[in-house]
Amino acid sequence: MLDGTQVFNLENEVIDQNKIILRKVYDALEEKGYNSINQIVGYILSEDPTYITNYKDARALVRKLDRDELLRELVRSYLTK
Repeated sequence: MLDGTQVFNLENEVIDQNKIILRKVYDALEEKGYNSINQIVGYILSEDPTYITNYKDARALVRKLDRDELLRELVRSYLTK
């Protein structure tokens, strides 16, 4: 029986938000003609924001990501699928 209380899984919400941000960054890089995967990997490894274009605020968006959490989720996703 439900009493009206909702349970939220904050981890899934953060993962979903990270996916949205990463997709926007990827799309902006693609639109500008960059090799999106290489640019994102370069950013993740170095945390150098110049790997990411300013186009469509992609650089500001990518800096909202927690790189450690992103790497954990990427490895988890790679190994479970």
